[in-house]
Amino acid sequence: MNWQELASQLFPGGHDIQEQDRFLSGTARVGEQTVAVIGTTDHTPIGIEIALAQAQAVLAVVREHPQRPIVILVDTQGQRLRHRDEMLGINSYMAHLGKCIDLARRRGHRVIGLVYDQALSGGFITSGLMADACYALPQATIRVMGLPAMARITKVPEERLVELARDNPVFAPGAHNYLAMGGVEAIWDGDLAAQMEQALAQATPQDRRAELGAQRGGRKWSQQVVQAVLADTHARAA
Repeated sequence: MNWQELASQLFPGGHDIQEQDRFLSGTARVGEQTVAVIGTTDHTPIGIEIALAQAQAVLAVVREHPQRPIVILVDTQGQRLRHRDEMLGINSYMAHLGKCIDLARRRGHRVIGLVYDQALSGGFITSGLMADACYALPQATIRVMGLPAMARITKVPEERLVELARDNPVFAPGAHNYLAMGGVEAIWDGDLAAQMEQALAQATPQDRRAELGAQRGGRKWSQQVVQAVLADTHARAA
């Protein structure tokens, strides 16, 4: 689904979203409220220009439209792998984007992410995964690291990782596996406008991903580790 078709289904009340060099920005109507929209299209890699453009757009909303909800439309092949971007500090630009989204949430902006096509590696971590809640369309492709790359990094044979991925969502790509892990709140199908309105109404700054992962069986230990750390912190404080 291209972004124009997506926008018409998400925002039947109207929108003024524009594309410039595969960066999306504008506003839209969701029910009775106006939301800010930022995002990417055409599987664009996130280089320093788009990371900075997204960060600037988020800060502009925080500065000019206090507490206006923000919708992040995600379609990216991940961090741009160029020597120029690495030398200019792409990691810092992407961290800056994540911090800007975190600032918006702390200032009372509800932030919703929607993966409508691809969501890979750092381009996803510092955008959709920084939202109050991230959703996905059924055909979305989501992964942080492909199994061949994971094999090279971990030194675990790829054949073993493929075997593990059959039963463990942590090793497997795809929207349904991220749903099981709690990284994706829900997969949207049908009336996208109604689901967007409901998501904004239910958005909360509380991070429930570990809890959801435990409930859905995709991340069995994360919530237990969180609870153990919190208990230890409270005990030390007492």
